Amino acid sequence: MQKNEKKQRNVGKVATKIMAVILAAMMVLSVAASLIYYLVNMG
Repeated sequence: MQKNEKKQRNVGKVATKIMAVILAAMMVLSVAASLIYYLVNMG
């Protein structure tokens, strides 16, 4: 039982880390994309 519970918790931690990385990457990409968009349209 204990091993199974520990595995479940580790999977949750890894999943949350992956989600955080994906969200951070999306935020950075969206900011970069909007900056490029504004630069292209201002020119």
